Amino acid sequence: MTRNGKIALAAGIVLAILAGVALSEFLAGTAENRNAGASSSAAASVGGPFTLVNHEGETVTEEDFRGRYMLLYFGFTFCPDVCPTELGAMASAINALGEKGEQVTPVLITIDPERDTPEVMARYVALFHPRLVGLTGTPEQIDAAAKAWHVFYRKAEDESSSADYTMDHSSIIFLMGPDGEYLKLFRPHTPPGEMAQEIAKYLD
Repeated sequence: MTRNGKIALAAGIVLAILAGVALSEFLAGTAENRNAGASSSAAASVGGPFTLVNHEGETVTEEDFRGRYMLLYFGFTFCPDVCPTELGAMASAINALGEKGEQVTPVLITIDPERDTPEVMARYVALFHPRLVGLTGTPEQIDAAAKAWHVFYRKAEDESSSADYTMDHSSIIFLMGPDGEYLKLFRPHTPPGEMAQEIAKYLD
């Protein structure tokens, strides 16, 4: 990779981290507002309607997940380290919940639909958890979903890889309720045990 390429990639990673931290603090603040009785207009709207394609090639919407908790992450299959780490933590947290974990559906929404076809997603999600759902779609559909969850992502050149490019993105795990409501977020590197304890507070 050239010197300029390394600088651009490093800048992109820093920007993604800052975007994730800013989102974490913003949503934490709005959660405090809700707990203090602030009006709904003051609270952040996290999540919303979406139409995507799952790893089995089926078109799904948010309605297909109603009645279940969602542990949701935006990432991509070519991600070398961050995404596998966070998906592994999600899987470990759900397994740590035992039977209660059956109430939670882990979900990966790709931010790289150009490469992450349903077939690619199917092979990838099987590596982490038998119930992990991989979702992809058109660039427009992915962009709409990312905006609904306030997720930052962008394509970045990667001259050190045969893949030509990588994706800079914020790394946050979202816990969504059975009615599609936002409940909590987990920042990068949250230990699976801590994640499981927090999720358990919402389960029956």
